[in-house]
Amino acid sequence: MKNHVWFYHAIAFIVVAIWGSTFIFTKLLLLNGLTPAQIFTLRFLIAYVLLAGFEFLFRRHSHRWVANTLVDELIMLVLGITGGSLYFLTENEALNYTTTTNVSLIVCSCPLVAAMLISFFYKSQRMRPMQVVGTLMAVCGVATVVLNGHFVLRLSPRGDALALAANLCWAIYSLMMIPANRLYSSLFVTRKVFFYGLFTMIPYYLLKPAELPTVLGGEFDLGVLLHTDVLSHLLFLGVIASCVCFLVWTWVMDRLGAMIATNYVYVNPVSTIVFASIILGEQITPFFLLGTVLILAGMYLAARVRA
Repeated sequence: MKNHVWFYHAIAFIVVAIWGSTFIFTKLLLLNGLTPAQIFTLRFLIAYVLLAGFEFLFRRHSHRWVANTLVDELIMLVLGITGGSLYFLTENEALNYTTTTNVSLIVCSCPLVAAMLISFFYKSQRMRPMQVVGTLMAVCGVATVVLNGHFVLRLSPRGDALALAANLCWAIYSLMMIPANRLYSSLFVTRKVFFYGLFTMIPYYLLKPAELPTVLGGEFDLGVLLHTDVLSHLLFLGVIASCVCFLVWTWVMDRLGAMIATNYVYVNPVSTIVFASIILGEQITPFFLLGTVLILAGMYLAARVRA
């Protein structure tokens, strides 16, 4: 059983490491003229088509389009908003008003907020003293990695509030995943997340119609998607980082528990810097190494208690 537990931990680590790389590929797509909303829509659209097609072709006997009850369907809607549209929009919009450092620190501290939410609603998952120590150690590690030895306090109420909104979105997503996993399969839940993530983007495009494709009256030329580098980056984001990773993440949250799985979000800035070093040639510093040690040690303490 212990071997199975550590297998789940390894899978969670790999998923978040892949998500850390998405910042690099998203940056490359931005340089090719795509907007954050367009990137999000395209990657979720690819993922939804793949999952829906798989279910329809290979699981037709058990395929369903809607949940059993209206309340369950509303849970799926909340998951699509908090884990999809609103999360990505608030995180990306925050970068327009505050520093990348502020956004990284606020968003990557979401496991702490998620732990408090889950502890409040589920007595069986309340944090123990060693978990608190491990969580705080991981938060300090994230701060060390992100700040990289340079502490400059630049408060921006609007930008920091948007980053905090993204933080709360992922925390609520983690909380609502608990009842969703108890009632439905990982495949069904993940597909609904993609569907409602896309559906709730409609108001955004009504406010900014210029970002729509030219065939829908906007200014976005779909021809750019035929470029090899753009297409390859989008396929990675849609197939691997969205379709596969969201599906596996839903499954691993069910196996490890929402609180422990969410702690792996602390690895996000670490993997981002590693991929930036490999792909973009950015330098790895001693502060990065120190922060990584703190993150891994803190996560080990928190996970070891629960295990």
